[in-house]
Amino acid sequence: MIKITKPLLQKALIAGFFSTITIGVLTILTYKSTLGYFIAGSFGSSMVLLFGFPESPFAQPKNVFFGHLCTALVGVIFVNFVPLPIYMNIALGVGAGVFFMILLNIVHPPAGGNPIMVIIGSASYEYLINPIIFGCIIILLLAILINKFLLQKDYPLK
Repeated sequence: MIKITKPLLQKALIAGFFSTITIGVLTILTYKSTLGYFIAGSFGSSMVLLFGFPESPFAQPKNVFFGHLCTALVGVIFVNFVPLPIYMNIALGVGAGVFFMILLNIVHPPAGGNPIMVIIGSASYEYLINPIIFGCIIILLLAILINKFLLQKDYPLK
């Protein structure tokens, strides 16, 4: 049985609330403006780290931004240059994305799903700009503002 303590409940409420705000901003920009797409499915998983565990190395801005960019780029490369059946491209794309995140020290576990979305959707290079680059900038700006200034947390870590 899970013991729900006051600190655990508070942490969960704060993470849930600010995740809602951040994803809400991205969805409003996506669906209520003509600026393009700002939301990617993997950003939902990023919220767990950015607002639930901002002290994690996986939640640091470098990892969030470059982890998403690297794995989305891997997916786009597989879509455009690897002429294998989709089931092979998805598996190889995820493996390659994980490989490069670890090799480059930019591990952000939620980004591991990007090659799946990119390959299934046959996304183009434009996907790297919107939603990945602009979406990451927005979620990181909000995470820094909320964690550092509102919640008074040491984020990003120095």
